[in-house]
Amino acid sequence: PLTVEVADGVAVLTLNRPERRNAYTAEMGELLSRAYRDCDDDDAVRAIVLTGAGTAFCAGADFTGDPFAAPGAGFTASPIDPAAFELRTPVIAAVNGHAIGIGLTIALQADVRIMAADAKYAVAQARLGVVGDCMSHWTLPHLAGVSVAAELLLTGRTFDGAEALAMGLANYALPAGEVLERARNIARDIAVNVAPMSAALSKRLLWDTVVQGYGPRRVAELETEAHLRVMGSAEAAE
Repeated sequence: PLTVEVADGVAVLTLNRPERRNAYTAEMGELLSRAYRDCDDDDAVRAIVLTGAGTAFCAGADFTGDPFAAPGAGFTASPIDPAAFELRTPVIAAVNGHAIGIGLTIALQADVRIMAADAKYAVAQARLGVVGDCMSHWTLPHLAGVSVAAELLLTGRTFDGAEALAMGLANYALPAGEVLERARNIARDIAVNVAPMSAALSKRLLWDTVVQGYGPRRVAELETEAHLRVMGSAEAAE
């Protein structure tokens, strides 16, 4: 359900059930969580690209059986652990095609999203008798604002890549065939030209500021601490 390829400092994680449009399963979630942890622990991996095999990114939960049956003990609506924004390593989502439900909410956890312009997207869970998952009630308002998040979560409507870009959910909206290459190029640029410790510190400061709601003076203190950690380091000298 998931393949991992690492080359030249970039790990490409591919949701790999193209015959089911990469529909999400618990096994896929477990493998993605493990791959995130492994990549984050590997100093040779400078950036991560997450994409889907075939023409879809992820069509949502696999409806084989009853995915919305009453849950058992230990159920979580956020099965990807750690979330992409909790890693030190930058994560770029190459959303190469349709991303519905959990398919989209997983992508919303990435640092950067390149999305196919003509694909369909939705946080459709409310139309299926459940609610948005993977922390989407937190990621959506932080990415696009409360009003946009309310509309998408409460209506479950579909939208395309151009609208995703306009709403702030996508960094780029491109023809589907160009999405993965743009993501790879960004990842390679980070791998070659960005100091790993600088990327890790900046990412953590960015997301921790969002999570903790730090004010500007607290951010200034944390930026100073980060500078003191890296100034004069071997990476800065290089």
